[in-house]
Amino acid sequence: MAQIFDRSSNALARASLVLTGLIVIALGVTLDQLQRSPWVTRQGQRPNQPVPFSHKHHVQGLGLQCQYCHTTVEKSSYAGIPPTKTCINCHAQIWTNAELLEPVRSSWATGQSVVWTKVHDLPDFVYFSHEIHVNKGMGCASCHGRVDQMPLMYEQNTLQMEWCLDCHRNPAKNIRPTTEIYNMAWESPSEERPVWCSVGGEKSGVPTAQSVNCVTKDPGESAEALASITPPALLGAVPAPVSDSLNQYAMKVEYKKFTSQDEMGHFLVDHYKIRTPKDLASREVCHR
Repeated sequence: MAQIFDRSSNALARASLVLTGLIVIALGVTLDQLQRSPWVTRQGQRPNQPVPFSHKHHVQGLGLQCQYCHTTVEKSSYAGIPPTKTCINCHAQIWTNAELLEPVRSSWATGQSVVWTKVHDLPDFVYFSHEIHVNKGMGCASCHGRVDQMPLMYEQNTLQMEWCLDCHRNPAKNIRPTTEIYNMAWESPSEERPVWCSVGGEKSGVPTAQSVNCVTKDPGESAEALASITPPALLGAVPAPVSDSLNQYAMKVEYKKFTSQDEMGHFLVDHYKIRTPKDLASREVCHR
């Protein structure tokens, strides 16, 4: 019987199997990179908005605080989009005839909200709470980037699940004192920029993170420690003898010096009572 396949068919079959394997691997790598690319995550993209609102101008230029517009960021899962009334508070007096603000004036006149394009848009099945992150020492810039330097808002991070999990596995690398949550220019502790932290008594109904006081100047040489234990409204009204006594008390408070983010981060994680990944995965923990 004549031979059906040529002797070279064996080599051809092996080559086709190898080629098929390479194509499958290349396809997998391509799809993996594609789902991490800005084309999917929209990272770095600046969507068109009805009004070209500049955070850089309003935050860095005019000094507006985040909470002025995002009023519910500390007490709700949603940071909040400012109503037209917030814009009109200023723009009824300045730039009253600017063409680019016509949608704002029209919204105020008709009562119809300005339809903004959401930049940080999580999937519907994701529940994210601004309240718990802000009250547990996670700064705005850690997720949103240097918003105060953005003429047009864009998504700096991917906001994908792996990005969230990377932080939750080790929150110490991003956590900061609660007094620095809205400080866009906050820099991690170093030998040149040490941070001193002390722990006070916990109070019922008050977030545990607020029991920790952190200052960026040596408490033994600065009145900053005094400010950390005395309400600001009372500082100017405290008589000199009492002020001296409070200052001496502040110096007696035990402050711990930190020169690295890792050391300070683990200290804050412990005293902020942030659950570990093991706690979160345990069935014995009540999730609320």
